[in-house]
Amino acid sequence: GLETMKQFELADDYPDIMFSCLGGGSNFGGFTVPFIGERLTKGKDIKFVAAQSEVAPNMQGEYRYDFGDHAGMTPMLKMCSLGHETRMDPIFGDGLRYHGASPILSLLRHEGYIDTVAYPQDEKHVFSHMQKFVRAEGFLPAPESSYGVCAGIDEALRCKETGEEKVIAFNVSGHGFMDMFGYDKVLGLTE
Repeated sequence: GLETMKQFELADDYPDIMFSCLGGGSNFGGFTVPFIGERLTKGKDIKFVAAQSEVAPNMQGEYRYDFGDHAGMTPMLKMCSLGHETRMDPIFGDGLRYHGASPILSLLRHEGYIDTVAYPQDEKHVFSHMQKFVRAEGFLPAPESSYGVCAGIDEALRCKETGEEKVIAFNVSGHGFMDMFGYDKVLGLTE
């Protein structure tokens, strides 16, 4: 987030909207919290969107106290939660499969500062955008990062359709070259 803020400063620009994947919240928080701070302290007009899987849309869960682990051994934390015993189907973006979200980000969601979007479990929409992304940018994001990139692409396509101009930022937290099997399985690239 601080690095992103510096990059925007060097470009003499500022994002209108920021997207990142969100499992527990470390990538999303690291990317957006400096900008959230500017919205809270300086009134900056910026929107924040957590991109998730419908398998674990924890930011759409109930804002309540819950355990941070499945076994119920941690202290209870106030967070957006699907319930610590929730069973989740497998997805290739496995790092997004977590029942709860960071207490800080959960509070910000509860207060209306963070929006969410959740993509279908089959991951076809998300991964098909990554085919386009890798052709344009020359690298493949990790499956988890792909959710935030997909949300950014969806927003850009929406803006193209409406004629709205926006500065869109999204977070890529890792490459997906070790995850080619998942992309192939979802998209049928070698069939």
